[in-house]
Amino acid sequence: MLFLYLPRKVIQFKEFMDSLVEGFKLMIPAVMVLILAWTLKGVGDALCLGDFVSSVVGGNASASFLVPVIMFAVGLFLGFSTGTSWGTFAILIPIVTALFDGQNLEMMIISVSAVLAGAVCGDHVSPISDTTIMSSAGAQSNHMNHVSTQLQYVLVVATVCVVGYIISGITKNWLISLLISLAFLIITLEVIRVLNVKKDSRTGAAKCLK
Repeated sequence: MLFLYLPRKVIQFKEFMDSLVEGFKLMIPAVMVLILAWTLKGVGDALCLGDFVSSVVGGNASASFLVPVIMFAVGLFLGFSTGTSWGTFAILIPIVTALFDGQNLEMMIISVSAVLAGAVCGDHVSPISDTTIMSSAGAQSNHMNHVSTQLQYVLVVATVCVVGYIISGITKNWLISLLISLAFLIITLEVIRVLNVKKDSRTGAAKCLK
């Protein structure tokens, strides 16, 4: 930025250095939260969190039609609690492939996709995720306010995904479950829109009466 701005005289050298200091000061809270997040991840690794999840899921996910929704829920929980989607991938994808052991490839692919979706979903709303931290820091918004604004969107989509993964476990067909989930999502969004319109109309009527 120095070589881009100074030769073009967009900004003076003193103004540039002042901005550099101010920018660094704004990044300190984000850096501190990142350090704490990495510390928490290190604690999870030291406690062998991955081995624990592997033993719990591997021992209780025997019903194949429930594997996708179980993997989605576990991926969401791990992504949220550890703040990393890639770390969750590394923990759960080997578990999924081991559960099917090269058989029933259609269900294995659906279950792997459930892991990916759940991990990204949990990471998206995790207050200790590096992407969430950098988003709030870059926008200069309160970190927890930013996290809370994501929850309402994630809850709607996650609910639809749970229904979709249950259907996929029953039908064992990704295309059928995808189409049903898409239709369910559209219906859910339309219901929310209608409820909001009614709420706005009641609020407007109440304001007129006042």
